[in-house]
Amino acid sequence: MKKNEIRILTPTAMLGYGFPEKWFNKGLEMEPDVIAVDSGSTDSGPHKLGLGDMTCSRDAYYRDISKLLKAVYDQKIPLFISSAAGAGTNEQVDTFLHIIKEISKKNDYHFNIAAIYSEIDKDFVKNKLQNNKIKPCGLVDELTEEEIDLATTIVAQMGVEPYIKILEEKKDIDIIISGRTYDPVPIAAMGIKNNFNPGLCWHLGKIMECGALCAEPAGKVIFGILKKDHFKLIPLNPDNKCTESSVAAHTLYEKSHPYILRGPGGVTDLTETTFNQLDERTVKVKGSKFIPDKKYNIKLEGAKKVGFRSIFIAGMRDPIAIKNIDEIINHVKKDVEENFNDIPKADYKMIFHLYGKNGVMGEHEFQKDFIPLELGIILEVLAPEQELSEAICSRARTELLHAPYEGRIATAGNIALPFTPLEINLGHVCSFNVYHLMEIDNPISLFPIKYLEV
Repeated sequence: MKKNEIRILTPTAMLGYGFPEKWFNKGLEMEPDVIAVDSGSTDSGPHKLGLGDMTCSRDAYYRDISKLLKAVYDQKIPLFISSAAGAGTNEQVDTFLHIIKEISKKNDYHFNIAAIYSEIDKDFVKNKLQNNKIKPCGLVDELTEEEIDLATTIVAQMGVEPYIKILEEKKDIDIIISGRTYDPVPIAAMGIKNNFNPGLCWHLGKIMECGALCAEPAGKVIFGILKKDHFKLIPLNPDNKCTESSVAAHTLYEKSHPYILRGPGGVTDLTETTFNQLDERTVKVKGSKFIPDKKYNIKLEGAKKVGFRSIFIAGMRDPIAIKNIDEIINHVKKDVEENFNDIPKADYKMIFHLYGKNGVMGEHEFQKDFIPLELGIILEVLAPEQELSEAICSRARTELLHAPYEGRIATAGNIALPFTPLEINLGHVCSFNVYHLMEIDNPISLFPIKYLEV
């Protein structure tokens, strides 16, 4: 039976961030065809790929997933979760499966589950590189075999095709958990599978994957209704409302182009998209198009370990010291270089963050002559070993504490230190080193699917 509409409930912009059950339950009353939520992003840095860390704690995921599983079991609504635990590695997919098993055992739930994995074999990537099938994604260096080997893990950002394969093979699927996934996929999948306008499906997915962030004020729980020639967006907290401007503005969110949205297999073209206010809280969107690429590309993501980091945090209130802060920082750097003259300067980095002066904008700060009332100072030191990083950080802290400067009156410390230990070791530092597009022939074969019952 062909569907005339698909109703989608998204509880939050990121699984693990929590969501209000009151408004989620209101969404359940609206009879959704699917509950879809994203769980990953590269926004918070490379450490999730480099070290296998998760975006949120296991307990946070357990709490959110518990609420979702109750709805799936009680109301027989399928649940799609993408980019498991942040980076979407194979281990993180399995972590979500373990959580589901724990919750199911505790509550005597029974589910049919599909897990999609997204890690890519390094030899496969090297072969593609040798055959000129890999290119940079944006302003990054060309990929090399050395960087492929240095990456601890490489994942590929899947498109909608693995989801559609599951929906075609398993009519009774309850839950899909996927590895690294293009963010709109879990929201767009059911519509594309049922032959709705793919441009509308992708555009709806791109907005809803952020929950009710498109509302005024920004909220969490949102409901989408996909029709053949348009879709509607309704935030479920009555204090939130979607407006033409808020929804159109969110379409620009995290975009390099205002109306061309690139993703696996093609682009969503919004040049003819219109936004219309249906009532005080609901917006109707139509006119979005999808243009397939001639060659299917997926984005690869990988990170490598580059050293160890230590930091100290300090506050400065002396107006004379603040006026001379650049001179003081240069003095500290010179002192460290002289004290560690047996270590090549290229082997370590010292980065001062001066909050109140240019801690956010750095060298791009345009108010050059602004003198703040106080400064928050963070020094981060990157070195090959944690012990060296800590030693350099300690030396810089003590020299900053007592550094001379023009006009100094007292001989006490220049800074206040709010935390002990004074040096804080942050462990491994990672850097993205694979952020490239790879041309492929089959958008399904690279993403193994495992079916299981719990």
